[in-house]
Amino acid sequence: MVTTLGCPEDDDPLSYDRLDGEWLIWYQVAHRFERKVPTQDRGDIRHNIILELALARRRDGKPIPILRAYRIASLTVALYWRKAKRKPTILSLEREVDNGDGDTTELINTVADDKAIDVSAWIDARTWLLGCPMRLIQIAHKKLAGQPLTNGEHQYLWRFRQREQKTLFAA
Repeated sequence: MVTTLGCPEDDDPLSYDRLDGEWLIWYQVAHRFERKVPTQDRGDIRHNIILELALARRRDGKPIPILRAYRIASLTVALYWRKAKRKPTILSLEREVDNGDGDTTELINTVADDKAIDVSAWIDARTWLLGCPMRLIQIAHKKLAGQPLTNGEHQYLWRFRQREQKTLFAA
């Protein structure tokens, strides 16, 4: 069964096929210009163009000539691109990215850092002990055995910790 508008009854009530009069002309104008923006924004720009045409019609109080409608649509697309170009592009470091092995990883894990600690070497105590002062190793053995430290050993340990904290905060 066909309705009075020439559309089947079971069609989508929000379909653009149901438009007539000025709205149909505005839709056709918008349809010509919507291909000038990325696919994901085409529906939005279509509605923005139709809305701008309706606002211009209401302001003027008379029908919009087709060439003016094209000019309004062109301006709407130009303003879209102006806004898009001025928008800063900010990447989130928590965003998932492909790591090349077929897996995904957070973007922050792909950033190289010159001051980063080599975790495998840091876990290996022997590597750390190679650069550690001999007196500090003796103090550590004494603490491990449960023996009390002298005032000089306490002071040496305190100074070493302070020096290491300064290098951590300076990095």
